[in-house]
Amino acid sequence: MDDVPHQARPKITVLTRDQVQAVHRKSLDILSSVGIRVDSSRAGAVFEDISGILRQDDLVRFSPEIIDWALSVAPRDITVYDRAGNQAFSLCTSGAGETSFGIGVTNLFYQVAGTDDVRPFLRQDMVQGVRLGDSLSQFSLISTLGIPHDLPEYAADLYSGLDMLANTQKPLVLLVSKDEAFEPLLDLFEHLQGDLGSKPFILPYFNPITPLVLNEGTALKIMAAVERGLPFIYNNYGMSGASTPITPFGTLALLNAELLAGLVFSQLLREGTPVILGSLPAGFDMRSMISTYTPKTMLLNLACAEMMDFYRLPHSGTSGSCNGWGPDLSASGTLWMNHLSSCLGKVGLAPFVGGNFDSMTFSPATVVYANEIIRQARSFAKGFSFAEQEQDIEDIRRAGPGGDFLYSERTFALCRELDEGLPLWPNLSLEAWQEKGSPAAGSWLRARTKELLARARGPEDRAEITARGEAYVKNVLGP
Repeated sequence: MDDVPHQARPKITVLTRDQVQAVHRKSLDILSSVGIRVDSSRAGAVFEDISGILRQDDLVRFSPEIIDWALSVAPRDITVYDRAGNQAFSLCTSGAGETSFGIGVTNLFYQVAGTDDVRPFLRQDMVQGVRLGDSLSQFSLISTLGIPHDLPEYAADLYSGLDMLANTQKPLVLLVSKDEAFEPLLDLFEHLQGDLGSKPFILPYFNPITPLVLNEGTALKIMAAVERGLPFIYNNYGMSGASTPITPFGTLALLNAELLAGLVFSQLLREGTPVILGSLPAGFDMRSMISTYTPKTMLLNLACAEMMDFYRLPHSGTSGSCNGWGPDLSASGTLWMNHLSSCLGKVGLAPFVGGNFDSMTFSPATVVYANEIIRQARSFAKGFSFAEQEQDIEDIRRAGPGGDFLYSERTFALCRELDEGLPLWPNLSLEAWQEKGSPAAGSWLRARTKELLARARGPEDRAEITARGEAYVKNVLGP
């Protein structure tokens, strides 16, 4: 029995080796025969006079050789730090890491924890939401939660970034609503934290326009990030039947081609630039005219992760934000499907948890619910151990037929592991539940969320960072 692996771990694999190769070949065909449109003249110049690239006006086509070169020079692993300079997590193509989850992203509305009422997202919601994410153990990073409506558009990006920085030590995934605010926001972070590239805790997030367009705003923001030595996330968003083919294979091949083109661009800007690639695959519901997440889109998410594993590149995928009406039955299926399959597959990052109504509404209660789902999904993905087989058999011998294991030394030593942390809902007997007034699970969740929001305080230096940042922003914006 010595050759039996000590850990039994469940895994999900979607694509065979031959299917991975087929997706790769068709992606190369798309890039060499169709190419991408580059809307920025500055970005277009990066592709000029490069062996293996054919540029005709704003159209750029790629040879397989230039793709191979970019794959050979891009970093395989990326280490992400917290604001204090401590290692937070690594995205390892060796398969040694686990999925890292984050909350966000850029929601326009806010769902009040106690009532599920929906109103415009405000600056105070950014502060409270970031502190909540900072306090929850299953989230490794914080993405831009929303776009505050109580601030002018340009100022909203600066104050949002400041509030994220001040109210958590965790790494940040950074998005802006106005492209022109991106570099001033990086200037603000450098003013408050110094060099951003040495121990990066900020991951700017960029996406092209599907199908096959590297738009000007995305290209210029990528160039600014690379100039400062920042790793970044390059994700595309496709809706099957609308911006991508209706078939899963066609969607996967197209989205994969776009990611390879973005990889080439990043490496031409600076060889060795760390980039995290991935897709946010969705369907398009022609009845409601909004995106939708289904078992097939979740399979595409896993398939994309397997393509990045094939390329030995760090991956970022979709996060289960969905068309739920709140932290409810409608949302729970998608959350469970995404979080469990991500942990069982090869997903590196899942940075956008907590949205409802097609990611329009940030819901703190959904974040708290997802934290519990992720905890259980990670426990499931760890499997169980075969390491103590002989001790197990010895316990069985001691108990004998008709015995029990209540007083076993190992039961006393290991029984608390059954809890694996405090569950979100207490284990109540029927009588205990009735004595508490027969509470609904949803009302219990909302009450727990209100309690966590009230208790979440953020880092000790939050007031100092906020004051320094506000003074800087007011100086930038002027009277």
